[in-house]
Amino acid sequence: MHELDLVKVNFNPESLKFLNALLGLLMFGVALDIKLEDFKSVIKTPKPVLIGLLCQYIFFPAATILLIYIFQPPTSVALGMVLVAACPSGNMANYMTHRAKANIALSVTLNAIIVLFAAVSTPLVYGLWSKLVPNQETLAATFSISFSYMLLIITQLIIIPLVLGIFLNEKFPRLVAKIKKPISVISLLIFFSFIIGALYANWTNVVEHLYKIFIIVLIHNALGLFLGYYAGKIFGLSDKDCQTLSIESSLHNTALGLILIFNFFNGLGGMAFIAAWYGVWDLIVPFGLTNYWRHKNENI
Repeated sequence: MHELDLVKVNFNPESLKFLNALLGLLMFGVALDIKLEDFKSVIKTPKPVLIGLLCQYIFFPAATILLIYIFQPPTSVALGMVLVAACPSGNMANYMTHRAKANIALSVTLNAIIVLFAAVSTPLVYGLWSKLVPNQETLAATFSISFSYMLLIITQLIIIPLVLGIFLNEKFPRLVAKIKKPISVISLLIFFSFIIGALYANWTNVVEHLYKIFIIVLIHNALGLFLGYYAGKIFGLSDKDCQTLSIESSLHNTALGLILIFNFFNGLGGMAFIAAWYGVWDLIVPFGLTNYWRHKNENI
């Protein structure tokens, strides 16, 4: 077992319950921006959505496996990278797209589809791509992963809040108009507070072990940004569509990943550490990039 697997992440059961509730609130906030008519755009202009789905389920996981073979990280870190790639994007992707003044309609539609199918796609994508990780069988034998139980957890954390939010948006638009912004602001503030608190609680681990995964996470995240943007370019999409796909491809809901790690992988240090730092880095980089795109799009 690698030394990273012996890292004890300070994340108790009470924190896990809080993170579950927070993730549900974040997903509910996403749903308040989604209307059933948003899905009609898939029929009218399916190409950008299809390319986005290819990035989510094929291109980024495949690039993750290639990165694993190049860097040959500890098996637990590699499995953490695959789990990150399998996690859906979240409302941060919508927020970043809006901030960049890119194609928010495409972001909402694509994000809604990805999140809606996350209960099936996340365990399926992880199960398929993780088999390509070298020596994964040495750790896989120590875990008991119930597909049905994972499906149940993701349904509770994502599907139920999503359906509830869409229902309210369709039936009570005036109420949604009043509560949407406060819920969005409150959930983001709580989320950032949670991240800061988690970093503080694990500061010793960050100081002692971050350098071991920093470059891998940086390149992993950059691959997502690059693949999304240039996949759109190759297929002839507009620059705003390419920016949107870049954000959707690189941002992943690592809060969900951490929940799965602590539920199904015994909080394995390498997996938890890679997911936690990807989540932090995933918030830092897009802020600078969206500032650049915002300035660029405002001057078109």
